[in-house]
Amino acid sequence: MTRVAQAIARAQANSPFLAGLMDRNPELMAMVAAGEFDAALAQSLARTADNVGTALRQQRQGVALVTAIADLAGVWDLSRVTGILSDFADHALDQAISAAIEERVPGAPNQGFAVIALGKHGGRELNYSSDIDPIFLFDPKTLPHRERDDVAEAAVRYGRRVIELLSALDGDGYVFRVDMRLRPSPEVSPIALPVEAAIGYYESSALAWEQAAFIRSRVCAGDRALGAYFLNAIQPFIWRKSLDFGQLKNITAMTAQIRDHYAKGQKMGLGFDLKRGHGGIRECEFFAQAHQLIHGGRDPVLRVPDTREALTRLAAAGPISPQEAETLSSAYEQLRTFEHRLQMHSDRQTHEIPQNRETADAVARLHGLADADALLDAIRPVTEHVAAIYDRMVDAGGSEGPRMADEGLPLEEQLTDLGYTDPAAIMQRMARWRSGKIRAIRSASARDAFEAVLPAIMKALALAPDSDRAIARFENMIEAIPSAINVFRLLEARPGLLHLVANILSYAPTLADDLGRQSRYLDALIDTSAMQLPGDMAALHDAMARRIGDADYQSMLDIVRDYVGEKRFALGVQLIEGRSDASDIARSYAHLAEAALQTLTAATVAEFEKAHGRIDGGELVILALGRLGGEALTHASDLDLILLFTGSNLAESNGPRALGATQYFNRLAQRVIAAMSVPTASGALYEVDTRLRPSGADGLLCASVKSFDQYQHENAWTWEHMALTRARVLFGSADARAQVDIIVADVLHGQRDPEKLRFDIASMRKDMAAHKPPKGDLDVKLLPGGLVDMEFIIHRLQLETHDGLVPQLDPAIDALVTARHLPADFATAYALFARLLVMVRLVAPDCVTPPLAAQALIADSLGFADWDGLMAAIRDYRGVVMHEWQRLFGQRDF
Repeated sequence: MTRVAQAIARAQANSPFLAGLMDRNPELMAMVAAGEFDAALAQSLARTADNVGTALRQQRQGVALVTAIADLAGVWDLSRVTGILSDFADHALDQAISAAIEERVPGAPNQGFAVIALGKHGGRELNYSSDIDPIFLFDPKTLPHRERDDVAEAAVRYGRRVIELLSALDGDGYVFRVDMRLRPSPEVSPIALPVEAAIGYYESSALAWEQAAFIRSRVCAGDRALGAYFLNAIQPFIWRKSLDFGQLKNITAMTAQIRDHYAKGQKMGLGFDLKRGHGGIRECEFFAQAHQLIHGGRDPVLRVPDTREALTRLAAAGPISPQEAETLSSAYEQLRTFEHRLQMHSDRQTHEIPQNRETADAVARLHGLADADALLDAIRPVTEHVAAIYDRMVDAGGSEGPRMADEGLPLEEQLTDLGYTDPAAIMQRMARWRSGKIRAIRSASARDAFEAVLPAIMKALALAPDSDRAIARFENMIEAIPSAINVFRLLEARPGLLHLVANILSYAPTLADDLGRQSRYLDALIDTSAMQLPGDMAALHDAMARRIGDADYQSMLDIVRDYVGEKRFALGVQLIEGRSDASDIARSYAHLAEAALQTLTAATVAEFEKAHGRIDGGELVILALGRLGGEALTHASDLDLILLFTGSNLAESNGPRALGATQYFNRLAQRVIAAMSVPTASGALYEVDTRLRPSGADGLLCASVKSFDQYQHENAWTWEHMALTRARVLFGSADARAQVDIIVADVLHGQRDPEKLRFDIASMRKDMAAHKPPKGDLDVKLLPGGLVDMEFIIHRLQLETHDGLVPQLDPAIDALVTARHLPADFATAYALFARLLVMVRLVAPDCVTPPLAAQALIADSLGFADWDGLMAAIRDYRGVVMHEWQRLFGQRDF
C-alpha cells in the first residue's frame, strides 16, 4: 500500500470529520488517491455557487480534505500546509469584502477597507482548524458607501457582513471562525477602525502585548495599499530602536498567566495542551518573539513573521545559538504537526490531547502511531527540550540578592554584610539616588525599575574589583543618562550583565563615560557574539548592510554610528574581561573604522551624485595613514586620511547642478568627512585628521592624484614620506587604488641622503618632545624609548634600506629584524608597548599609575605576574629602544 493509500485509510478509520468529507467529495478523492494533489487543490478553489458564502464553504471543504491527506501522507510539509491554509484565509477575506461592498454599493471597487492579519495567520502559519485574528481598517475618504450612509457605520456594516459570510454555521459548515479581540480596545471600539485613529492608538496607547502581536502582522486582504500605509506608520511602535527590556518581563508574566489559567493542560498526559503547556508551541513562539523584540529594532533582517525563519535569522545574527534555533525549530514543526492531528479528528480548534482515551488513541493512529501512550512518548522529549531552553531565558535573572528595604534588618547592616567598609557613606549616596534629584530616576516608572534591581546592583558593586571607584562611576553614569528605565530593566532581566558593569566601572573610565552618554551600549552585550571579535571585513560590511536595510541617508548615518559605537564598546569590554588579546582588539578597532568609512563614503557618493551627477573618468580615492593605515587603532584613535581624486581637474560633472572636478571632489570630500565625524542624535563617530594631505592645512582638502604624485616627488618633507610608510588605500576602484599604490611605492623606494634623513628625523623628534611631552609614567607612546621613538627608528630604516615597507608595523619590524637591521628584542619591545597602549587608552587614559585593581588587570592581560614585573619589563625594553636610537641617531639631547 502506498503512503497516500495508507493516509486515506488512517483518515477514514480515525477521523469522523475527514471520513465525512471523503464521502461527500468522491471526485476529489479520485484525484487525491492518484496523488494529484495540486490539481485537486486547484479544483477545490475553483468551486462556485449561487452565493459567496456557499462557494467559500464548499471551497474550504475541498481545501481541508486535500491538505489533510497530503499532510498525513507526508507529500506536503508543514510550511506548505500552513501556507495553503493561510492563503485560503486571504482569499476568503478578499471574496467576503468584495461581496459585502457589492451588496450595498453595486459596481463599487474593493477599496478603502483593509484587513491586517495577526497571529499565525499573519505569519502564514495558520492551523488546520484555526480562528483568524484580523484587524479591520478603513479610509473614510475612499471607502465606497451609499450617499446617505455615515462612512464609519458603512465600514462597520461591511465588517459585520464579512464576519457573517465567514463564520456563520450552515449545512456546509463554516469558512473560518473570526476573533476580533486583538483590535485596539475591543471592549469599546467598533469592529472597523479609521486608519488614522488606529495609527494614533498604536503610537500612544497600545499595551505591551500588542507590540509582540504585531511581530506577526501583514496586510492580507482588501485595500493592500491602505494596509501597507498603516503597517509602515506603526513600525516605530513595533520595532523600537532602544529596547524596552520590560518586554522580557512582560513575556515572562504572560507565560505565568497562561500556565496558571490553563493549569490542567500543563501536566504531560491526557489533557496536555500542546499550545499552552510547558514546553509547548507558545513557548517556541515567545522565545523567538522575545529576541526579535530585543534585537529587531537594530537589525531589520530579524523582522520576519514566520517563527522558524525568525529562529534561523536570530541564530545567524548571533542573539541565540544555532543549537537553540535548531532544537526549537524542529520542536515547533513536530508540535504543530501533532496539533494538526488533534484538529483533523473532528475539525475543532483544540490544542489538548483528548482526555477520552478512545479519542486520544484515534488521534495517535491518525498520525500513524499505535495508541495514545505512543503519542505521549513522542511528544514528551520534544516539550522537555523546549522547556529547558525557554526556562533559561525566563529564569536568566537568577537570584536578586538581598533586598535594600528589608524591614527586619537595618540598611546599614545589610550594606555591612555585603562587604562595604563605609556603609554610612554608601547610605548617603543611596539617599541621593532616591531623592528625585537625579533626572534618570525621577519618574515613578523609573523609580520602580530602579528599586527592582537595586539589591542586585549593590551586591555587584560590593563585589567589584574596585568597589569605591565602581560606586562613584555608577553615580556619574546614572547622572549622565537622560533616561535609565531601560538600563534598569535590562539589568533586572539579565543580572549576569551586572558583573560586566561592575568591571567596567572598576577598570575602565573611558567605557564608563561611554555608558553615561549612550546607555544603549549595554544592549549589545546580551548578544552571544558580544564577547567575540567581529569577524573579517566582509562580515562587518554584511552586518552593517543588514542593519541599514533600506534606510534613507540621514537615518543611515545614525545606524552606522549606533553599530560602530556598540561594537567599539563591546571590544573594550572584551579587553578588560580578558576575552581577546590587545593586538587583536586593535586590529578589530581598525577594521570597524575601515568598514564604517567604506560604507559611509559609498552612501555619501551616491547621495552627492543625485544632485551633481558624476565626472567621467574621475572618482574619489581615500588613503589611510597612521594607526588606521597600520591596522592598529586604540579605543579613542582618530583617523588620518588623505582624500584624492582621479581624472582631469578640468572635467565637469553631468548632473542637474554641474560642478568642475576640483570643486566637485572637494565638496564631496567635505561631505565624507562630515559623515564620519559630525555628531548626530546617535553621537559622534570618529575624529578625522586631514593635516597629512599635500601642503597640509594650506592645501586643497581633496587634491588630484596627479598633483599628489608631483607633490610627493618634488615638495614633500621627510616626515610626509615617513607617514606614507603606513599608507593604505581604503576607498576607490581597483584601477584607482593601483594608481595611488604605484605612486606611494615609487616615493618610498626613492634614493635618499642617509645623513639628511637621519638629521630630519632626529630634529622632528626633538621638536615633538618639546611641544608634546609625556603625560605620565604610562605614556608609553611619548616616553623616551617609547612607541614614537620606535616608529621613527623603523621609518628611517624603511626609507633608507627599503626593507619592511608594509603599513603594518609588526611585519615591518619582523622584516627589519630578519635583515639584521634591528635586534630581535626590538620586536618583543614593540609587541609589549603596542598592547600596553591599547590597554592604557581604556584603563588609564590620563597615563597616571592606576589603582591596584587596574594594575593587576593590566599586568595579567600582558602576561605578567604583577605590576612590578611589568614596570621592570617596560624599563628594560625602553633601554633596548634607546640603545637603537643612539646607534642610529646619536646621543639624545632632549
